Amino acid sequence: MPGENLTRDEARERARLLSVDGYEVALDVRSAVGAGPAAGAGDGDEPRTFRSATTIRFRCAEPGAATFADLVAPSVTSVVLNGRELDPAGVFDGARIALDGLLAENVLTVDAECAYSRTGEGLHRFADPEDGEVYLYTQYEPADARRVFANFEQPDLKAPFTFTVTAPADWTVLSNGAAEGNPEPAGTGASTWRFVTTQPIATYITAVVAGPYHFEREHYSRTLPDGRVLEIPLGALCRRSLAKHFDADDIFTVTKQGLDFFHDHFDYPYPFGKYDQAFVPEYNIGAMENPGCVTFREEFVFRGKVTQASYEHRASVILHEMAHMWFGDLVTMEWWDDLWLKESFADFMGSFSLVEATRFTDGWITFANRRKAWAYRADQLPSTHPVTADIRDLEDAKLNFDGITYAKGASVLKQLVAYAGREAFLEGARRYFRRHAYGNTRLEHLLDVLEETSGRDMAAWSRAWLQTAGVNSLTPHATYDAQGRVTELAVLQEASPSHPTLRPHRVAVGLYRREEISGRLVRYARAEVDVAGPRTVVAELAGAERPELVLINDEDLTYCKIRFDEASLDTLRERLGDLGDPLARALCWSALWNLTRDGLMPARDYVNLVLRFAGRESDIGVLQTLHTWAKSALVHYAAPEWRAEGGRALAEGALRELRLAEPGSGHQLAWARFFAQVASSEADLRLLEGLLAGTGKIDGLDVDQELRWTFLEPLASHGVADASVIGTELARDDTASGKRHQVRCLAARSSAEVKAQAWADVVESDHLSNALVEATIAGFGQPGQRGLLAPYAPKYFAAIERVWRERSIEIAMAIVRGLYPALQDDRRTLEMSQAWLDEHTDAPPALRRLVLEAHDDLARALRAQRCDTQAAPGAGAL
Repeated sequence: MPGENLTRDEARERARLLSVDGYEVALDVRSAVGAGPAAGAGDGDEPRTFRSATTIRFRCAEPGAATFADLVAPSVTSVVLNGRELDPAGVFDGARIALDGLLAENVLTVDAECAYSRTGEGLHRFADPEDGEVYLYTQYEPADARRVFANFEQPDLKAPFTFTVTAPADWTVLSNGAAEGNPEPAGTGASTWRFVTTQPIATYITAVVAGPYHFEREHYSRTLPDGRVLEIPLGALCRRSLAKHFDADDIFTVTKQGLDFFHDHFDYPYPFGKYDQAFVPEYNIGAMENPGCVTFREEFVFRGKVTQASYEHRASVILHEMAHMWFGDLVTMEWWDDLWLKESFADFMGSFSLVEATRFTDGWITFANRRKAWAYRADQLPSTHPVTADIRDLEDAKLNFDGITYAKGASVLKQLVAYAGREAFLEGARRYFRRHAYGNTRLEHLLDVLEETSGRDMAAWSRAWLQTAGVNSLTPHATYDAQGRVTELAVLQEASPSHPTLRPHRVAVGLYRREEISGRLVRYARAEVDVAGPRTVVAELAGAERPELVLINDEDLTYCKIRFDEASLDTLRERLGDLGDPLARALCWSALWNLTRDGLMPARDYVNLVLRFAGRESDIGVLQTLHTWAKSALVHYAAPEWRAEGGRALAEGALRELRLAEPGSGHQLAWARFFAQVASSEADLRLLEGLLAGTGKIDGLDVDQELRWTFLEPLASHGVADASVIGTELARDDTASGKRHQVRCLAARSSAEVKAQAWADVVESDHLSNALVEATIAGFGQPGQRGLLAPYAPKYFAAIERVWRERSIEIAMAIVRGLYPALQDDRRTLEMSQAWLDEHTDAPPALRRLVLEAHDDLARALRAQRCDTQAAPGAGAL
């Protein structure tokens, strides 16, 4: 990634000098089809390119000054500044165009040959193996628009954009704005689309989607308070070969529900005209909030049966991106330091609207159980940072799309609503939009409006919650009188030595006991309290009857790690499945997982809790999370000598619950998938073979194509299915998804030659697309193949600096994260990792951060394994 970084200081200086009046961007993508080099071809091949012609009109506060424009392209044909032709060889270095002698008003025109991408960065080109059709889409955040057109690539130089695209005439072509009239003929078999000029937006949210997409249309209308009628054309599109699976009606339903919710609560009409949603192939992230042209990973078009948790997740992402139309697109952060101003709000508002506007009324359970788990992990890494982060450059920015910026920030906002009040929070948002529409903001701009509407000291709240890192632990401490009544119940707050801040928490404390008739654990007393400092007494609960369970942060109002007193922990060990309230139960599961990760509960105890009580879990999303955590406990946190026994127990338990689950239910499907993940015995593998062959049967279980691939991977990793079997399955499913599954299964096979080839394909070559890199890495690291993978630990540390230097940041991140030797979980690997960090203090900070995070995860795993080893004499019984 030489020369492609941009520092905050450089961006500030450019923003001080420049203001941008508008862009005119003309792209000619006819070269995407027909013979030619592979898009973004590597290993010495010339890349396939397209023509990009850009005119930028901008002003300079200091005439005569010099600056630069951003462009990452194989070649530049011409550069004209204010009518003066500049020598491309003299001003373009591959990433920047040097500009000097600026006038007060300037016009820059750049004609370039830009490269199609195979890494999901810039203009990505994908050829569908099913029908040969070619599809294009853009993805830029944080700074890849410069791979498609010349620009000033920073969020605070917003401007209107006018796009023109020339493409094959039979394609669908979309951009942020609506098409202006009909496409115009542009030679044989081609047309030119012109799009209306956008409102002022940042470069990273401009978009082009082009190809023979399947396109469905709907419409949304709403009468505004002033009597005007707001009309929003809606579109939803996917590849033609996926059209038979495309449930656009459900997507439109959620979209309309979201538009109703945000108009009801934001009191600011949707400002970007149309609202298209494109589901695109080989997408690196979940979705991107391009105004008027939102892009999603096409895995949200479900090819087989999925659980309701998958539909809920898709709806949440749709609403998250829609919230960005206001938080991020209408009002944009000045620099990536304040990324949270869009991502934290979108994450919170996505869940908020999900619960209040759609059929997914249990969305806060998913938020508590899954999103917060992401935040808790990130907040305990050595790279943790305040929600408002210190982002020195673009590489820092790329890594800060993390659990802190999204899930912790959203959790903090949820706590803010409890602290300041719902209406004060929403009125603050409304004032924020009106005051800063089409502009850029910093932290203080939001705090100003929230202080106005809530009357609270937002500066103090911000210092505690937004400007310090780390997660607090809250533990109950109760005393009782001779009659068994509470004499005092206090909440004890702790912080880690590295991040010692004790914060104000608005929490609910619930007392639970067994209900005689039903036998369930039910709440019989509750109090809300503002926790402050190391010890806070909950006076309202004095005199209550002695509980069997004290649940701090009942209802999940704040962001903290929940701890238990010994009596409560004993209750959960024996009766977790009796806890009737699904949110309370999810909070307890999450707290027990944190205890396991922290080395305070043996991994085998957690696994046994899952075996005893997960079968009674009613919430399908929680159940699937428990499956993920149980497997992680076995693979990473259990003592090595117990893994085989624990694996057998999980497989037996999963098969038992699979057979007991209601036929055809989501629970049955979830247990089937989990069984495949933990199956290892000869009998388990025979059963999977039989289900694939149709000779085995489990009542109600539909083994569709996606489930077939799920069953095939363990068969490949255990040597039951060879390359020919995998090839036969690909012939049955010769699609883009099938190809990814095939690549993963091939890399999962248990042989030294297979691992060597997979390593070479990913690390030593760049011929694979981003999706196939991801699939190869996923297949490479099989927990049952630790011995085969051992030689790659030293190879990893020898290769990662070169990988970081030579590959795009997206691919480099995937390799550095995905191939870290976490399965070589011993002291030697930890020492090897530490030695690399010690010897490479001058490595790029973003690369060091990734290695440091993986190193810390490994150290945590070894601590948890020691805890589990100490539990061995009494293994298993809870």
